[in-house]
Amino acid sequence: MYLPPAMPNVTIRRFTSILLQEKSLHLAMTSIQQSAQIIEIEPGIRLSVVAAAPSGKPALLLSNSIGASLDMWDEFAARVGERFRLIRYDTRGHGQSSVPSGPYTIDRLGHDVIGILDALNVERAIICGLSLGGLTGIWLGSTFPERVSSLILANTAANFPPPTLWRERAAAVRAQGMAPLVAATLDRWFTRAFQAAQPERVAKIGRMIASTPAEGYAACCEVLAASDLTADLSAITCKVQVICGAHDASAPPSRGAELVAAIPGATMATLDSAHISAIESAEQFASTVINFQHA
Repeated sequence: MYLPPAMPNVTIRRFTSILLQEKSLHLAMTSIQQSAQIIEIEPGIRLSVVAAAPSGKPALLLSNSIGASLDMWDEFAARVGERFRLIRYDTRGHGQSSVPSGPYTIDRLGHDVIGILDALNVERAIICGLSLGGLTGIWLGSTFPERVSSLILANTAANFPPPTLWRERAAAVRAQGMAPLVAATLDRWFTRAFQAAQPERVAKIGRMIASTPAEGYAACCEVLAASDLTADLSAITCKVQVICGAHDASAPPSRGAELVAAIPGATMATLDSAHISAIESAEQFASTVINFQHA
């Protein structure tokens, strides 16, 4: 009878360590499924917010990409939830938040964040925004510096030209819905390698994009068409970490370099990802944020 060779002890220990890490991460992903609370930002406009209970930990508010719900931060939350008081929310027009008719403005999206902080009695927070959320972070850092302790600006820029691209996309979504955008969006958000390696997660993100309210997505497209915060960058005085994806066609590292050049003292990290680096390079994204806060 053939007996396979015994696995070396070193190999067994390494394999066991990997299994334990995966089990620990799965448990952490499960534990972050908290109930959402509804915060009325203005009469009739309610935002869905998931916030950890008050603690001595620094508050870290996460602001999403266009087309995404707060679930886009699941991987990140699982890795850093023990270190921060995490606050996640669905941008107006997205997820479980209200969907008022557009157009929206970056001022309005920024004031939504201030309203969330006020409702939670959070005086100052670290703001981590990705894509549209990063644009919101720039506005907050320059307009409400007393409320922002530091900024993480991921896969973003001070503007997203040309405006016609966003206006045409808004019109198409209002006419045809979100379904025609899903495949192309996934190709912008994730590399082919990640899509092949994580088909279930990518499929879940595809369902998230498809379920985004068309009017909310279109109205945020109009935010991206109209906003140019280049002149506001030099007014940011807090500590800033820029995060880019090496394969991000929507906000390539060259756009991140523009932020670093204009914001005093800002630093930049480039991860091996496309646009949604917080998912595709989750471990490196979390480590970058942790190291930045401890620097």
